[in-house]
Amino acid sequence: MQDGPTILVGHSYGGAVISEAGNHPKVAGLVYLCAFALDDGESVEALIKDPPPDAPVPPILPPVDGFLFLDRAKFHASFAGDLGAERAAFLADAQVPWAVAALTGTVGHTAWKSKPSWYMVTTADEMIPPAAQRFIATRAGATTIEVDGSHAIYESRPAEVTALIEQASRAAP
Repeated sequence: MQDGPTILVGHSYGGAVISEAGNHPKVAGLVYLCAFALDDGESVEALIKDPPPDAPVPPILPPVDGFLFLDRAKFHASFAGDLGAERAAFLADAQVPWAVAALTGTVGHTAWKSKPSWYMVTTADEMIPPAAQRFIATRAGATTIEVDGSHAIYESRPAEVTALIEQASRAAP
């Protein structure tokens, strides 16, 4: 609904969403924040199927009614390690369920193949390993920065997130 060129920003699974939604003609660029930038025909399940042996294991609880949650007791350490305990507890309580079906959803046509992209690798991420993020960013040909932060980078390092979005908005056609 924007009236001009638009930058889409996706965090985590939101990266899969903008990888397809970014094909809209008004989208000028894509910003991935420790996110899944899926390729044509790829799902999150396929992308994460063979993690390295030293990769952290996200504390995903067994599905309930088709939805996944992170273990509240492990949320702080795994998702928001660089936030205070009180804020991390709030985020754990406020988490939105993730549909199990989202794991197998695929991207039809990947926008990063035809639109410029930027990627923020979070080096203290315990949800998506930094090595996996680097692979994703390189494959997408994204302009990449690395920031020392957790998966909750938008909360712990908002100035760096803002700066990357601003960089994308200045550089995108």
